[in-house]
Amino acid sequence: MAPSGPRSIKRGCQRALYWIPVLFIALIVAWSYYAYVLQLCIESIEDTGEKVVYLLAYHVIFFMFVWAYWQTIFTKPMNPLKEFELSHSDKELLEREDRGESQQEILRRIAKDLPIYTRTNSGAIRFCDRCQLLKPDRCHHCSVCDKCILKMDHHCPWVNNCVGFSNYKFFMLFLAYSLLYCLFITATDLKYFIKFWTAGGRAHFRLREYLKGLPDTQAKFHILFLFFSASMFSVSLASLFIYHCWLVCKNRSTLEAVRAPVFRHGPDKNGFSLGFTKNFLQVFGDEAKYWPVPIFSSLGDGCSFPTCLVNLDPEQPSSPAGSSSANKSAAEGRQFPSKPLRESQSRLLTSTPSWSESEGARDKDKKGASNPVMTVENEA
Repeated sequence: MAPSGPRSIKRGCQRALYWIPVLFIALIVAWSYYAYVLQLCIESIEDTGEKVVYLLAYHVIFFMFVWAYWQTIFTKPMNPLKEFELSHSDKELLEREDRGESQQEILRRIAKDLPIYTRTNSGAIRFCDRCQLLKPDRCHHCSVCDKCILKMDHHCPWVNNCVGFSNYKFFMLFLAYSLLYCLFITATDLKYFIKFWTAGGRAHFRLREYLKGLPDTQAKFHILFLFFSASMFSVSLASLFIYHCWLVCKNRSTLEAVRAPVFRHGPDKNGFSLGFTKNFLQVFGDEAKYWPVPIFSSLGDGCSFPTCLVNLDPEQPSSPAGSSSANKSAAEGRQFPSKPLRESQSRLLTSTPSWSESEGARDKDKKGASNPVMTVENEA
């Protein structure tokens, strides 16, 4: 048996290295604060009114940017509920079977009690060998975190975290506020950057000629590099932010944009799209006051999602049993219907009963109710 000591040391070193990009961003942000607040606003700007306005606006944007970045980094990705994990007896039964078809029969039997509609490319049940669980829709295994992540978008090295259901809103706000932060610095620094750039004249390029425009030599260099760095980051952040805005409008993750999710009828890149408004609400929530704030307000529980599919899966129920407490902590009682939704009536349901409540309703129907259970149909 291999010793566990070297493995743990190696893994600890890897985890430490993963924080290098975050440390790099933190150092750049700290330097930009020093350069803008001290060197530009306090040392270089002489007009008191302009100085006060710049400092107030800057600190509001800076606070929201840091808050969103912090939430993106330190919000733990959500993992599948225990209902998706195999029991001890199911694990033993699966290990005893050598044939893939027999294993799939076992997985299909377990999946009948779960709201799983997506499949592998070959039409098989999506199963994670490392986590020993059936993958919920839009769930993927992260090789860096070594966990299955609900609605995984990607693993971002700049936040040293998986971006998924629990922190995708924070990631979007982080992109928005970091872009606004860079654009604000670029716009307010432009006048003083031009003043420095043109201070030396065209004929002389010696360093002394460049030290005439502003009162302090150190401030000149900070203003110069602050403008360059803010401009370059603005370009990269703008392209990334626009791309993720497009993903939100289409209700896709980065992984789903690369490879369309596969349903029983085949791949469908628009399978989870409910229209622009409902796609936006799924990420940012139905309360507008929380949209610009890095507070969790996304709808659903991360394990089941409404779809715009017309072809229902008759083998799958709308919900598994016995998970009300986990759902309350995960989604605070707000959930989407798990049944696939039709294109005729597009509505988001903010008061959909939880999985356990749905299970109880089905039991009552079996005992005495004669009316069929109505399925809610939504449009894309």
